[in-house]
Amino acid sequence: MSTDRSPLALPFPALPAIAGVTPHVARAHYKSWDRCDLTFITLDPGTAVAGVLTQSKCPSPEVEWCRKALVLGQARALVVNAGNSNAFTGNRGRAAVEAIAARIAGRIGCSPSDVFVASTGVIGVPLPIDKAEAGLDAAFAAAPCRWEDAAATIMTTDTFAKGATTQAVVGGRTVNLVGIIKGSGMIAPDMATMLGFIFTDAAVDSAFLQSALAHANNRSFSCITVDGDTSTSDTVLAFATGAAGNAPIVSAEDDGADAFFAALADLCRQLALLVVRDGEGAQKLIEITVEGATSDRSAHRIAMSIANSPLVKTAIAGEDANWGRVVMAVGKAGEPAERDQLAIRFGTTQVARDGLAVEGYDEAPVAAHLKGHEIEIGVELGLGEGRATVWTCDLTHGYISINADYRS
Repeated sequence: MSTDRSPLALPFPALPAIAGVTPHVARAHYKSWDRCDLTFITLDPGTAVAGVLTQSKCPSPEVEWCRKALVLGQARALVVNAGNSNAFTGNRGRAAVEAIAARIAGRIGCSPSDVFVASTGVIGVPLPIDKAEAGLDAAFAAAPCRWEDAAATIMTTDTFAKGATTQAVVGGRTVNLVGIIKGSGMIAPDMATMLGFIFTDAAVDSAFLQSALAHANNRSFSCITVDGDTSTSDTVLAFATGAAGNAPIVSAEDDGADAFFAALADLCRQLALLVVRDGEGAQKLIEITVEGATSDRSAHRIAMSIANSPLVKTAIAGEDANWGRVVMAVGKAGEPAERDQLAIRFGTTQVARDGLAVEGYDEAPVAAHLKGHEIEIGVELGLGEGRATVWTCDLTHGYISINADYRS
């Protein structure tokens, strides 16, 4: 956890309690931090669960555990460890996850498969079972905590706690959705890009919840990048307790399904943007919109090519409207593009059109736009109807400083 708060940080919002969800925090001493590093959340019986997990071919044991447990569609508890990702730790790492799930299952009276486990931090160091069990015992004895405490506890290089909320009307009942998330570096989507946890009192069938979360992910968590690196531990889980008392949403045709679908998508977008706002060393939030591509998928790939370009990101850090670097990133994406139809804008100012610089364009509004904290880059390809928006941040010396001594 950094002591220098991101200039893009937002205050932690007031989040409502979610009936059927009880968060606790404790210290397991995974690192020498003088703070809590274990979040333990209990969920009432009947809670449905859905999740999206990293596509890394070197996933943590926690990811493998969650992937198997998600098939059953039900949950009773979540534990999140910060400071040690337990990834690339072989049988010792798997044993730690199994021990954690068994200890919680024994405590609350459920199956180990109803317990979801996530860890974040240094790769290659097995999670100490003795510290995990002692931390859990402390969490079992701890009083319920605020959402902000839970969000702060799961942080690593984050500079601020991240949370969001929204509501929907389902079957005449107002349902609440709350999310907490951590993420700052190793952020590039090949699904999800951090640890994020969503809780709702809506009654939602696990299969519908999975479909809704996957859809929301494709337009939020999979549209952000900080550094182009996909973590071994990326996990987003959504839990629905059903305590709101609405008729369960089973399909898209059910009353309130559209409202819930939209609310979940909105919440995921809020959470995703909080991660980019806390990108390691970030000074600027960058929104990149690509239009006129041959397909939405092609537009997304081009937008991500721009967003992951160190040359584009450093130009924005230096407040330099170097649109030639955007051209470069479009060209390298491997997607259909016609040089002489390409148009580029910074903010609302068109700087290039028809493959050329706009003759006599005024750089003053562009320079003013780039001095701000929120930057917009727009690209028009002129080839079709495909469109995508992604978000990234600038690349500064701060990113190097944070990652050069991350293990120390």
